[in-house]
Amino acid sequence: MSVAALIDNVPGQADGAHQRVLATRRALIIVENLPVPFDRRVWQEARALRDAGAEVSIICPKGKGFEKAEETLEGIHVYRHNLPLEAKGAMGFLIEYTAALFHETRLAWKIFFKHGFDTVHACNPPDLIFLVALPFKLLGRRFVFDHHDIGPELYDAKFGKRGVLRWLMCALEWLTFKCADVVISTNDSYRQIALTRGGKRSDDIFVVRSGPDLTRIHTLPADVGLKKGRDFLVAYVGVMGEQEGIDVLLESARQLVYLRGRRDIQFVLVGGGPMLPRLQTASSRMMLDDYVTFTGRVPDDVLFTVLSTADLCVNPDRVNAMNDKSTMNKILEYMAFGKPIVQFDVTEGRFSAGPASLYARPNDPTDFADKIEAVLADDRLRATMGAFGRNRIHQELAWNWQVPNLIAAYERAGG
Repeated sequence: MSVAALIDNVPGQADGAHQRVLATRRALIIVENLPVPFDRRVWQEARALRDAGAEVSIICPKGKGFEKAEETLEGIHVYRHNLPLEAKGAMGFLIEYTAALFHETRLAWKIFFKHGFDTVHACNPPDLIFLVALPFKLLGRRFVFDHHDIGPELYDAKFGKRGVLRWLMCALEWLTFKCADVVISTNDSYRQIALTRGGKRSDDIFVVRSGPDLTRIHTLPADVGLKKGRDFLVAYVGVMGEQEGIDVLLESARQLVYLRGRRDIQFVLVGGGPMLPRLQTASSRMMLDDYVTFTGRVPDDVLFTVLSTADLCVNPDRVNAMNDKSTMNKILEYMAFGKPIVQFDVTEGRFSAGPASLYARPNDPTDFADKIEAVLADDRLRATMGAFGRNRIHQELAWNWQVPNLIAAYERAGG
């Protein structure tokens, strides 16, 4: 069956979402990392809760294209607040988190009196949102912790050092777990952390993976212009940050082009982030401007065109404790489009992709380039890898398979 047929032939939403089992519930979701609906996981969760009958409100930051302070989208109440520019250094994070807590608290009370809620659903990072939820727990509201990122490991990946701040990250994580009535884990590695560091009971932990919504994803006609006349297109989709390893990917591209004479490969890197200008400068310094295209953040139709055209998709996230235990949404989207993958060997990346990916030695740009060449050299291998990934998404990992666990978490939380 073709990619388009599999993606467009999506099974109906899980039964729990149709039974409106949450018809008497009112949920407040708080997310600080990204605006909604740009944060796809949070938006999928909100829509699933709405479909199950709950009234849903969301507090999130403003962002480019999402500047309205208040609006109702698809029946979901969205309240947005300003945040300082992206934090850098300890003082920057202190300012950002203080501002966020102030606005989240202010808006939570506003929503409490305007719409009401029986559940506060906190999506980290940071592990501070329990402070917003505490007064409402005293009023009998339930607290659901949606564990998106592991704070201590994220700190290690960003700063590579230990000390008082690292200890504080662990303490805040522990307090968040202790306050939570129910924990939603994004994968089994996070579930294990909830059991061990968090001390949660197994019955209070629900794994809800960030599977792609196959009703949103559509294959589009390939755009051969993206290849700039070359034979192969290698695509990356994601954040341009420090821990995403784009510098490693650029080194692999340099080796392929200039050390191995591979003038038949074009790279397209989709996404925005704090490192984008620096990465563009590094690409120019490596004389890769003609071989590497940076698109910045793009609308879905452009993203889907890139993924529909790509011969291979890559994830150069460095191997560290954070990336080893985290599920990367880009891997799942690559699989949904039936694309073979090259990535470094990490626990959750291998769990998600399995034979849909080749796995390079940790943080080794030369071996990463080897794996890219191996996949591009074998048409049958690419087809087999892509078909496995596409089928795994469609039959097990897509969002419609995650909804029952989300509903079960809310039923467990009560309220």
